[in-house]
Amino acid sequence: MLDIKRIINNKKEVEEALLKRIPKDNFDLDYIISLEEKRKNITTELEKLQAQKNEFSKTKPDSETIEKIKDLSKNIKDKEDDLKEIKLEIKEKLSSLPNTVSADVKAGDKENNEVIYTYSDKPKFDFKVLDHVSLAENLEVIDYKRASKMSGNGFWIYKDKGAWLEWALYNYFLEYHRENGYEFFIMPELLNRDSAYASGHLPKFEEDLFWTEDSKLCLNATAEMMLTNYHREEILDDSELPKRYFSLATSFRREAGSYRKDERGMIRGHQFNKVEMFHFTKPENSWQAFEKINQEVIDLMKGFDLHFQVSKLAAKDCSAAMAKTVDVEVWIPSMNIYKEVSSISNATDYQARRANIRYKDQETKKNVFVHTLNASGLATSRIIPAILEQNQNADGSVNVPKILHKYLPEKYHILK
Repeated sequence: MLDIKRIINNKKEVEEALLKRIPKDNFDLDYIISLEEKRKNITTELEKLQAQKNEFSKTKPDSETIEKIKDLSKNIKDKEDDLKEIKLEIKEKLSSLPNTVSADVKAGDKENNEVIYTYSDKPKFDFKVLDHVSLAENLEVIDYKRASKMSGNGFWIYKDKGAWLEWALYNYFLEYHRENGYEFFIMPELLNRDSAYASGHLPKFEEDLFWTEDSKLCLNATAEMMLTNYHREEILDDSELPKRYFSLATSFRREAGSYRKDERGMIRGHQFNKVEMFHFTKPENSWQAFEKINQEVIDLMKGFDLHFQVSKLAAKDCSAAMAKTVDVEVWIPSMNIYKEVSSISNATDYQARRANIRYKDQETKKNVFVHTLNASGLATSRIIPAILEQNQNADGSVNVPKILHKYLPEKYHILK
């Protein structure tokens, strides 16, 4: 959520930043400012009425005074209702606005994304390559048919070799993040509506989430949702910052399936696993933290020795809660395309305002909203297809990256 004071004091700057990602017709800052003025006026009127009531309460309660107190009480109740209503409208209007993107983020959509780093060369093959779906089925790594029978399209089963490979990825990720000083969390996978709102998934992405029948709880779409809410409604001590957490979780999304007919298999599904990295920082340190997470994810990816690139996203391609996002994208040869395995994002104070997460500044003694940052570290459902396709051999076997060997039975160092 944006700071109403920032909108009032820097309306032009906020408007220009918003126009990078949404049309002018989609927001009205002047109206929001007018609502805030009304809120202030109602608050002033309410305070005057309460002061008058307090004065009358100090006098002898004769019949005339009692009537005046009754009238004041009614007026106070009406003003309180008006104040509650206008606060709700302000919250709704602010909640509908995305975060303002960083000054260096280009306007526009995917066509303006910029590749800023490339690792290794695209693999070259002197034989006809197979796609990851065929490789996974031929090598008995993934069972799509039985998963579909059990749960429908958009699901898969890791079958022995695949289960060991998935588990090896977990172990590699967990060991890497532990060595980098992160605290490890395993979080609930059902969240209430307040949590989904705080992370920025409500109201915009309600239909992308899986909800319980009473719509009070949703399955998490990313561990970012849970980690954002870990300190919700808390005031942290500034000496505790930064806080660096990571969580292993299964993610659930309705969006699977039909965006592209070639996004078969594990590329897009209703359920997948990933490790999420999350930072709570002071505002002045958040961009330094952003660069640190970015490098950590790049180094993590280098361990696989797969070809990948890093792209800085244009404004419309960034998630609504984020001020800047950099995607790490791995090459999928059969699709002739790069697919995201991690989004490194800085939400600045957008999520913290929704979740009311602050820290007490020891110098000013004021409560200040923290900045939140997150990144996948990593999503396994994109890594496995890349491993299968980039490391395939002419005989249909696949070489598993050496970084994973210590976590695997030796017979699965080469899948065949």
